[in-house]
Amino acid sequence: MMSNTWFNQSPFDVRLEWGLAAAEHLAHEADCVVIVDVMSFSTCVSLANDNDALIYPWPWKDDSALRYAQENGADVASFERTFSGERYTLSPTSLRDIPAGHRLVLPSPNGSTIAFKARDCGAAVFSGCFRNRIATAQACAGFQRILLIPAGERWPDGSLRPAVEDYLAAGAIIAALGKRHLSPEAQAAAAAFRGSSLADLHHCASARELQERGFADDVALCLALDVSRRACRLQDNAYRSEPGDTANH
Repeated sequence: MMSNTWFNQSPFDVRLEWGLAAAEHLAHEADCVVIVDVMSFSTCVSLANDNDALIYPWPWKDDSALRYAQENGADVASFERTFSGERYTLSPTSLRDIPAGHRLVLPSPNGSTIAFKARDCGAAVFSGCFRNRIATAQACAGFQRILLIPAGERWPDGSLRPAVEDYLAAGAIIAALGKRHLSPEAQAAAAAFRGSSLADLHHCASARELQERGFADDVALCLALDVSRRACRLQDNAYRSEPGDTANH
């Protein structure tokens, strides 16, 4: 862990920093961490939790996911976003009709790894996106120190590719928090959201990738704003829904 403190935004209640490094270096000083991975992990979690299904995040796409699913009495989603074959995948469209009570392990090296690191630091962990940004803000309102982590994507060499959709969704949640003491990083994200058009995000890099692969319906689901009233909180290894305005802290 870094010994310097200039980067941790500790003078402010609401903070924002990117990716796994944010969880590694800032989460230990946060009471609540919101992980934002719009295309598509956070959107998948929101859709499943809206149906009262449970999502078990898992960082690896290998046989360990199958074993983890067996340990938790769960199914495991396909490792790839596919049109057919496995019933559930990392495609939000595949999760729209998941039944209540269903347990699903969703392998996601990005969002899951960040979630586990934040949880290990002792923070309450939420998954947030455009769909549930108001509910997420309401669920986090009772926490003093809130860290927003836009997950971003990965370049082929494994380095972080900042994803504009994650940044703006984090800003959308921050904007819904109301009057809080925001770090400059958090202020900038909220201002970016207020000045943006979600319609333009249909042409961002992540959206174009999905569209070119035949997943335009996923993009529409990922960019739907304020359509869910449930926050998604990581509890007992699974994301579970809770109403945004009555969340227990």
